[in-house]
Amino acid sequence: MTDLVIRPLVAGEEHLFDTLSDPGLVGRAILGETYADGRYRPEWTWVALRDGKVVARAAWWAGPDDPAPLALDWFDFTDAQAAVELLRTAPLRAEYSILLPPGWRDDPPVHAQAQARIDAATAAGLRVLVERYRYRWTSDYGLPARPGRLEFRPEPDDAVILDVLRRIGEGSLDAHYRHAAAEHGPDAAAREDLDLLRWLPSPRDWWQLAWTPGGELAGIVVPARNQTHHIVGFVGVLPGQRGHGYAYDLLVEATHRLVEAGAQEIVAATDQGNTPMAATFARAGYPIAWERVDLV
Repeated sequence: MTDLVIRPLVAGEEHLFDTLSDPGLVGRAILGETYADGRYRPEWTWVALRDGKVVARAAWWAGPDDPAPLALDWFDFTDAQAAVELLRTAPLRAEYSILLPPGWRDDPPVHAQAQARIDAATAAGLRVLVERYRYRWTSDYGLPARPGRLEFRPEPDDAVILDVLRRIGEGSLDAHYRHAAAEHGPDAAAREDLDLLRWLPSPRDWWQLAWTPGGELAGIVVPARNQTHHIVGFVGVLPGQRGHGYAYDLLVEATHRLVEAGAQEIVAATDQGNTPMAATFARAGYPIAWERVDLV
């Protein structure tokens, strides 16, 4: 067997990425996306070649102004060991999220493709953090009526927002928050959430704190946009206000505000283990469009 060559692409070599044959059953391909969409930088795109033929490929993504990758979007291969070596060799580190069709474990070809990627990524040093549902609401599903139980107000002070996020983190079921809190502490985990919300290109004044008629703070909702979609950026209820179903009020408010901003479709996500939030999405008319496995 000839030696494996692992290297990044250089400008003008982008066509090499698409020379690897892949059935497109999992990952970004199921969204109809291609590497040629222009969202990726050659220096953050690595390939493993044997006899000049691509046998594994990986592409990391970030926003246009980000200095380092934020996500591993593409990871495909015909040689599993080459794929492991590629991830070990490339000096890039970011979360890897595998996008999957609903019920993917019940479809043997899809299951095999997904498990092969999970196994290779795990062998390279990543680990599965959580499985998530990803939702796609469109206007065809109908706009749920606002319950009218909460009053929503913008809050321009990031220090106030940070404190709210820190309080919401207490008892959180979100695996990413829990992972960050375990690694760096709850203050850093809340700061990470705030930094992510600030990174989004949508207007800052879309962020809303929610108050009860009695003047008590109930939670926060952030309708938002990322680079491609309108999204439900954040829904969080304070510990002392949980048990009243306020997450539904927050989600409905986000939906209305995004529609008022021109959204025809809205993307959102939650952990599969966060059954209360999954039930809230279902109640608000958000269908599960995809599943996702996140590795860190």
